[in-house]
Amino acid sequence: MSAASSSRIEMQGVSKSFGAGPNRAIALAEVDLDIEDAELVCLLGPSGCGKSTLLNIIAGFVPPTTGTILVGGRAVNGPGADRGVVFQEYVLFPWLTVAGNVEFGPALKGVEAAERRRIAARYLDLVGLTAHAEKYPGQLSGGMKQRVAIARALANGPAIILMDEPFGALDAQNREVLQDELARIQRTEKRTIVFVTHSIREAVYLADRVVVMTSAPGRIKEIVPIGLSAGRDRFSQKFTQYEAEISRLVKAEVAKVHE
Repeated sequence: MSAASSSRIEMQGVSKSFGAGPNRAIALAEVDLDIEDAELVCLLGPSGCGKSTLLNIIAGFVPPTTGTILVGGRAVNGPGADRGVVFQEYVLFPWLTVAGNVEFGPALKGVEAAERRRIAARYLDLVGLTAHAEKYPGQLSGGMKQRVAIARALANGPAIILMDEPFGALDAQNREVLQDELARIQRTEKRTIVFVTHSIREAVYLADRVVVMTSAPGRIKEIVPIGLSAGRDRFSQKFTQYEAEISRLVKAEVAKVHE
């Protein structure tokens, strides 16, 4: 199953508020952002800056209050098969095997059983879970469950993968392993990925560009292109320089929250 021909995301003047009157809360204000085909962009900023809200707007789960958002040149009016979502919670069907979970989306689309098995086998191999295909989610570790969630999202053939702190619940060792896996998968699959994280190191390791957001209401403070090649060394001088630069930007926004 191949991705759509265009997965470019265009946002112009995107704002989002909740409630009305004196209880109105502005989550996002005038966000302008374009994300190119096959680009991995990390959204980073203080807690409550609207990162997940922006991701949910791209997913079509919530509409913007103002502004426009286009995916592949078409207006986003709700969820669509061109956008797959991976949450921090694993959200797997406990009554289905690992393979059954990965096959679920293609089955809903009416894909024949033999082709579903082929698709599942491909993506389970990609995430290193071929040997666990017949296990159930309750038999898996947290890291393995998240690999299943990634494989399931890829199996649906979306042009865009939206990831909301997918590794946030994992311990440090498993988190780095999954970061390595995602970087490797992206080199193979070349999807457009929007990745929400609180981790500066994770953002520098994964992203083509890091979008640093302001404290609420969320705006784009700065966009930092990451000029590092594939197979990044987390301890290199250049990597550390990017970490320091982005840390300075984020800390300035966190300080505003406590003023």
